[in-house]
Amino acid sequence: MSKAEDNGSRITQFVLLGFSDLPNLQGLLFGVFSIIYVIILIGNSLIIIITSLDAALQKPMYFFLANFSYLEICYVSVTLPRILVNLWTQDRSISWLGCATQMCFFLMLGATECFLLAVMAYDRYVAICNPLHYPLIMNHKMCIQLAVGSWIGGVPGQIGQTWQIFSLHFCNSNQINHFFCDIPPFLKLACGDTVVHEIAVYVLAVLFVAVPFLLILASYSKIISTILRLPTARGRAKAFSTCSSHLIVVLLFFGSATITYLRPKSNHSAGTDKMFSLFYTIVTPMFNPMIYSLRNKDVIAALRRLLLKKIV
Repeated sequence: MSKAEDNGSRITQFVLLGFSDLPNLQGLLFGVFSIIYVIILIGNSLIIIITSLDAALQKPMYFFLANFSYLEICYVSVTLPRILVNLWTQDRSISWLGCATQMCFFLMLGATECFLLAVMAYDRYVAICNPLHYPLIMNHKMCIQLAVGSWIGGVPGQIGQTWQIFSLHFCNSNQINHFFCDIPPFLKLACGDTVVHEIAVYVLAVLFVAVPFLLILASYSKIISTILRLPTARGRAKAFSTCSSHLIVVLLFFGSATITYLRPKSNHSAGTDKMFSLFYTIVTPMFNPMIYSLRNKDVIAALRRLLLKKIV
């Protein structure tokens, strides 16, 4: 299986072992992942369409939500189609360039998700804590700048990180015990001391995961403080309902991503890595449209209007 015959030879392709330890479930897994992919595509596309067409949703909150939905489609499409191909064909090989490309896009889009979730928290902070200045602060130009910054902010760092990982030497093996090209299994595959590379991973994880998460916590501490000072229970419930969906998504995504990338290498096990990776790469994007739509009266109302137009 390995293309490397000695320590000096260059690996030209890798083998993603994925779910090869479940030979009797390959067909079932293909069916389940296919359904999940369709749900993700339909759910997030529907949010993009609704927020684009409905006049009542032409607000910064829904502009960022549309960006987030498009991001989720891109994020899942980096890994899930490859998983489906591997399950269908049972050919688990991936070229060196294909693996590097997948890792690079996965990391860049992951950084974008962290930044965009922080931007969405800031939007809610301004809306709830500074409602009179909200239209001035969150104007169209500011929304565009924040969205563009979220999309491109992590690009240089993650390209550099991918280059650093793929400059490692690998010990006579090209078998990756994972279902996509991610950093933890690559560090396990590497020869020699990887401490410098691990430190680089932690530094970028702090910049792209921990810092946005702390900004989100700071925003929500101010939001909660402001909500608790509102005079009526109805006002508090309405204010909290506008940000509760976002808070659920933040906890799901950042919780699983933090466990994956900020644990010491010695604590990584293939099974645990796969489980948490499945959670933040596939399960969370599947539930995001449901979380945002079912808990948001404006989105539900816009969906009804869209469906009524189609029926009429």
